[in-house]
Amino acid sequence: MQIFIIIALALVIIALIKMLVISLVFRSEINAIFERDPAAKSGFEVILLYSGLHAIIYYRIAHALYSAKVPMLPRMLSQFARFATGIEIHPGATIGKGLFIDHGMGVVIGETSVIGDNVTLFQGVTLGGTGKEKGKRHPTLGNNVVVGAGAKVLGNIKIGDGVMVGANAVVIKDVPMDSTVVGVPGRVVKKEGKDIPGIRLDHSNLPDPLTQSLDHLQDEINHIEGELKKHHQNLRK
Repeated sequence: MQIFIIIALALVIIALIKMLVISLVFRSEINAIFERDPAAKSGFEVILLYSGLHAIIYYRIAHALYSAKVPMLPRMLSQFARFATGIEIHPGATIGKGLFIDHGMGVVIGETSVIGDNVTLFQGVTLGGTGKEKGKRHPTLGNNVVVGAGAKVLGNIKIGDGVMVGANAVVIKDVPMDSTVVGVPGRVVKKEGKDIPGIRLDHSNLPDPLTQSLDHLQDEINHIEGELKKHHQNLRK
């Protein structure tokens, strides 16, 4: 009985040490979760239950092995992470600090993707390639980028710092910094008014360029109709 108690205590101590190491090594990712997810309650909960954090941990290990040119093992680890978390990150991708993958199911990050610091990806996001070309074929995301649920960013394109990509947008061209992208294909729309500092998570409240164009066209029609009415009234006089 004492042996089992000793083994159990040893396992608990090992688990606590692992959690301590994770909390230190992945502090920026854990802090990002608390900053951007109001549902996060405690460090234990985040470390034990957040699949986005687990996927990043697996990625960091796989990326180190990939960089050391270890054959096959990095891809095996990334595929295990995909099975365990629903998130697929190729070990060849380059990812900065503070990445937050919210919910995460269905997120795919391709081999030559480059992700800056403090980026937020929602579920169903794809950072993918186009065609069968070799070399750099996946997107580059700057710092403080937010990519909404279901969005696809495809090809060797650059997404500038502070960009917001709306849910389900399909982006296939470069996007300048501090702008928003919505629609299929993605259309760039500058935020009206002053810039909002910091990381913006309200990716559902984005301007729709098609609606704006239709509203502008309706205003023009209303103006022309008003001028015609005035013209008819002057003729009757």
